[in-house]
Formats: sequence, structure tokens, C-alpha cells
Amino acid sequence: MAITSASGGFSGNFSPIMYSKQAQIALRKAAVTNAITNNSYFGEIANQGDVVRIQKEPDVTVNALQRHTSLTVQKLADSDFSLTIDKANYFAFKMDDIEEQFSHVDFVSLAADRAAYKMADSLDTDVLSYMSGYSSAGAVTTSVSGTAQHPTSSEINGEFLKTHQLKKGDFASITTSSAGDHSIPLAIRLPGIATVPTATVTPLTVIARMARTMDVANVESRNRWLVVDPIFVEMLKDEDSRLLNADFGGNGELMNGLVANNLHGFKVYVTNSLPSKGTGAGTSGSANQDANFGVILAGQMDAVATAEQINKVENYRDPDSFADIVRGMHLYGRKILRPQGLVSAKYNVA
Repeated sequence: MAITSASGGFSGNFSPIMYSKQAQIALRKAAVTNAITNNSYFGEIANQGDVVRIQKEPDVTVNALQRHTSLTVQKLADSDFSLTIDKANYFAFKMDDIEEQFSHVDFVSLAADRAAYKMADSLDTDVLSYMSGYSSAGAVTTSVSGTAQHPTSSEINGEFLKTHQLKKGDFASITTSSAGDHSIPLAIRLPGIATVPTATVTPLTVIARMARTMDVANVESRNRWLVVDPIFVEMLKDEDSRLLNADFGGNGELMNGLVANNLHGFKVYVTNSLPSKGTGAGTSGSANQDANFGVILAGQMDAVATAEQINKVENYRDPDSFADIVRGMHLYGRKILRPQGLVSAKYNVA
């Protein structure tokens, strides 16, 4: 407090400075990776480079049965592939003894909690980028983690099926020029509109196409999910706010990014960790552009496996000062098991 008086007297110079014991917690994104991937393969992960070997289901041939003919007995061929624990992050900070003695809040606990969140956020960003087939900057990725789980190399970008990376040209209802791989221009369908625009599609149209793409690929309908950004969610609410309330399968609250339990068969999650290009999807622009867009991603729980573990968290004395150092290391790996169970779409607000 430093209240001064126009007529002199008390100036506040002897007023103590009071520090609140409540620390301000930084705003945080919702983490969705563990909710949308298969993490049954955690195993015993000890060091970076460890491998989780996953057995593949054997293929069985069905033959026509004819009377008085010998049966052809098939020998089952076993095969597997590897999920390699090849990603690692770490944190390290120190707390001086003097600062700890006179501190009014537990900075070590606050910093450790923040470090845990930052590593979870880093995992989310990396895995969502890997699953979508786009880098965090919106470029198509062609790198492969291990062996791509699809037999036809011409149909994949890295580990992602090209036909499952939806773009403007995949929607025949859009009649404007579609040369190149332009992002999908979206616009909401307002109540009372009788005609369907030919320059855009609606968010629900994109979701329905994602569901159809997975249906055609014989992807199981159970445990399907959809991860979108806040802009896409806003457009869904503008189109029909009932889509995300309790009457339509929502749970009425935002928990771990979940905003709806059932929308066209998908659990819907929202996050800020999806890939985007340029200024993202929120920049209104030309219907024929690929400079600014956001990416949304749909999938089925068994399409991707993740394995993670915070392997080491330790405290030790700093040899160069009177302080305790806290450091931790996070190991994880991710592997696309069924690329046909993943569908992405790049879009922009038209």
C-alpha cells in the first residue's frame, strides 16, 4: 500500500509489501493423446531405444468347399512389427536454499507440476502431428516411424493414406475451381437457408465424409473419436448449438478436451495442439488457397499405439551453488497400426 496525501503527511513509505501465498497458474491446453490412442503396449520401458514388439493378426484364406475333394490346409504365418521408444524430453531446474527458506509458496511443487504439463503438451503436439500426416507447420510429412503398415506405397504419405487426407477436391458439391490441393472452405448453414452453397461445405459435411471414409475402409464403429480446434467447434455451435449439449450426447462440461460424446458416431475432443499452416483456419480468405488452414483429425482407438513413461525424476545437490536441482526425463513412442483408421481434413473459414 502506498497512499499519498496532497497535503503532505503519510506517504506510505513504511507500508510493508504483502505477497500472496496463492501463485498464479498459467493457462493450459487440454491433453487428448491418452484418450484417443491404444496404450495397451506400455510394457516395461526402461531406456530410450527400447522396443515394444506387437504381434499382427494372422490372415486366413477361405476356400470354396466341394464334395469329395481334399482340403487345403493353410500354415499360419506369424508376423509382428515394432513400436520403438525413440522420443525423449526432459526438464531441469534448481531451487536456491536461500530462496527456498524465504519463499512464501512451494516453488518446487509448482515448477514440477508445470514441467509435467509441458511434457504432456509436447507429447500431444507430436502425436497429433504424426497421426494427421502434417507437421506442426502444416506441411505434409513423408517420414516413417519403423515400417508403414500398408502394402501399397503409392497410396501413402509417410504412414498416412493419401485418400484419407481430405482436401477441397474431395467434395464434388464445391463447384468453384479446385486446382491443386486447396484446403476445404467451410461455412455454416444458417437456419432457413433452402439452397446449398456451391463454394463451401459445412462442418457437419466434413464430419460425415470422415465417417464414410472410415466405413468404406471397414473401420470398426466403436471407439471412434474426432479431434478439432476451437474454431471448428465454434462453427459447429453456430450451425446448431444443440449438437454439443446433453440432448445430443454432450456431457455438459469440458473435461480433458471432451466436448461431445456422440456426433456422427464420434467422441469429439477440442485442443490447440493440432497442426496448422500460416495463420491457421481462422483467417477468412479465398476459396482457392492453401496458405492458411487448420487440420482436424478423426480416428478409431486401435489405429495408433502409444507407449510412454516418465522414466526418471531425481533430486541432487548443485555442486556449484547452494541449491537443489530437480530433473526429469520422459520417454515415449508412437506407431500407426491401422492407417485406414485415421482421416484428416485441412480447412479454412470461407
